Amino acid sequence: MSALGEDDPDMRPQDQPAPGAPAPSEPAPSEPAPWEIVLPEEGATEDLGLFLSEFLMPGDLVALSGGLGGGKTTLARALIREMARDPALEVPSPTFTLIQPYAAHDGRAIVHADLYRLRGPDELVELGFDEMTESAIALVEWPDRLPHRDGPTLTIDLALRPEFGEGSRFARIDGSGGMRARLDRARAVRGLLARANWDMAERRLMQGDASSRAYERLTNADGTSAVLMISPPRPDGPPVRDGKPYSAIVKLAESVHAFVALDRGLRALGFSAPRIYGEDLAEGLLILEDLGSEPVADASGPRPERYSEATRLLAKLHATELPGVLPVAEGIDHVLPTYDVEALLFEAELLPDWYAPAIRNVTLSQAARADFVRLWREALKGAVPDRPTWTLRDYHSPNLIWLPERTGLERVGLIDFQDAVLGHPAYDVASLLQDARVDASAEFELRLLGLYARERRARDPGFDVGAFATAYALLAAQRATKILGIFARLDRRDGKPGYLAHLPRIEGYLARNLAHPALSDLRAWHAEHLPDLVKPTIDVA
Repeated sequence: MSALGEDDPDMRPQDQPAPGAPAPSEPAPSEPAPWEIVLPEEGATEDLGLFLSEFLMPGDLVALSGGLGGGKTTLARALIREMARDPALEVPSPTFTLIQPYAAHDGRAIVHADLYRLRGPDELVELGFDEMTESAIALVEWPDRLPHRDGPTLTIDLALRPEFGEGSRFARIDGSGGMRARLDRARAVRGLLARANWDMAERRLMQGDASSRAYERLTNADGTSAVLMISPPRPDGPPVRDGKPYSAIVKLAESVHAFVALDRGLRALGFSAPRIYGEDLAEGLLILEDLGSEPVADASGPRPERYSEATRLLAKLHATELPGVLPVAEGIDHVLPTYDVEALLFEAELLPDWYAPAIRNVTLSQAARADFVRLWREALKGAVPDRPTWTLRDYHSPNLIWLPERTGLERVGLIDFQDAVLGHPAYDVASLLQDARVDASAEFELRLLGLYARERRARDPGFDVGAFATAYALLAAQRATKILGIFARLDRRDGKPGYLAHLPRIEGYLARNLAHPALSDLRAWHAEHLPDLVKPTIDVA
């Protein structure tokens, strides 16, 4: 849903699953058994093709085995027609041509191969098989004649089984190279959709975020819609400090449990988080209310009324006594972690680690880096909350949906909060008012800060405006520092240069925050080591 989660799980190094070996004929006790199904007639074979087409990707190999007449070509034809979205597409058996290319409706390349008449591996080279299938979905009949091939492989063995009825076939399906996990997840998705009565809906991939999560919009024939969230549990990445992975240090959620707990907690407070229509917690699958896509900002910048309501929502949230433990399901609770100094410091260090060398071509000495950490550690003492509150962390324009048909604060829809922690209320206010993608003047920011202070004081007469203002400057500076490092890393490590367009805006925010007296020592550090960051390249004031 979010265009980017600055605190997202994919913003950290991760262990990648090692390619699995081909499944043996008899699985080891620790391995899942192959999926075995009966296909009573040709329509069932076509339905299987529809199901498989939903999760195949370029580079995948679909190995279709079985005797003559087993249904290999029928299944391949169903797959190709579904991916092409053309039920009448002519898909002949490539028995004599050996290889036949196709194009899916979304641009994916498909290669259908029948290797029964293959004379030898050299013939595949002559046909350019490797080049054709490198970035295509390869459907290969008689795959035993194919040389060993690494990468995701879906193995499907088909056989006629007349004991189940005339024309019945038996399919044995397994996967390797990460394919088995995809197969199991696709089966879980189908099961959840059926249980929640969304199995007849059209599924369309939505623009996702920078994480491993994926989203699909589900649309029924009557026009009603929902959102399928696919957020499989993520294993911890490698240790990066003190034996801990990045996610543990900066307190990122590793499963969908956190989203479910916060969603229900926010709705219980009267806020417009999406209703949950169906869930599979083990697989990380949710069917959510579709809140639409009406933004709180546009090309001209923040929409004042909408930002005002978003600000009032935070004031109400922060003035409320909130629990640190939330129920997920019967017998399962989610404990909100504390957004402590170690987490904030580790995030700030992304600037010397990534932004300084990659963007400013500055290699900091060990002493300079140590000073940076020491100064931040000292400064963050001013951002320790007397009463921690829910910090949603990604409370900014991509994750706020305007709901004009509702009233009051319910007009602000919330869609991204799975990484919520117990932290200082100033963090989310800074996240909203210093949005990495939206130009907001200093005057506009101050006006909404005043609105927040008035709303908080009306709900909590003991609210300390001065202490909040100091914490706001500190946490806004920390957040800008972190995002500069993340965007530099997205460019250099992940090959995503598009985020660099936002750097001047964020640099301007950081310069604005460093002007606060509580950050004078850090401003001096920047003036010495990264002087451009106290001289913003654009005027966001």
